[in-house]
Amino acid sequence: MLESLRKLFSDLGGGESGRTFDEGDYRVAAAALLVHIVGIDGTVTEAERAHLHAILKSRFDLDEAQTAELVEEATQAEGEAVDLYHFTRLINRSLDEEGKKRIIEMMWEMIYADHQVNEFEDNVVWRVADLLGVSSRERIGLRQQVEAAQTKVETTD
Repeated sequence: MLESLRKLFSDLGGGESGRTFDEGDYRVAAAALLVHIVGIDGTVTEAERAHLHAILKSRFDLDEAQTAELVEEATQAEGEAVDLYHFTRLINRSLDEEGKKRIIEMMWEMIYADHQVNEFEDNVVWRVADLLGVSSRERIGLRQQVEAAQTKVETTD
């Protein structure tokens, strides 16, 4: 009965077809990991929020509305999650080795948005990389790559 009520409201509201991201979309899982990183220090600045939108928009080739929807769905998913495994399991099923490295790279990009890395952020990337099968060497290399790119941007500004 509950399912029939959901279907009725869904049909009245235009159905699920208006959604860009389905439940098994790895982009929601990846975005949820970034949302987790953004909030790990207890504060989310406007600059971090803008950087999150920029990363997701460019990496997943989304428009503004799709990006906002992705952030909303990711924030909800992250808030309901009890651990990181749910997200990494979905990413493992959906992406190849290069795709998994891109997720780690995105996490480092998000961390360096505020020009500092704390031990909690570093630990989350380490755990996610481990769950995704990204080696310590690759994880550290990606960190150094992102850090060097960030430093280059800062010196040219």
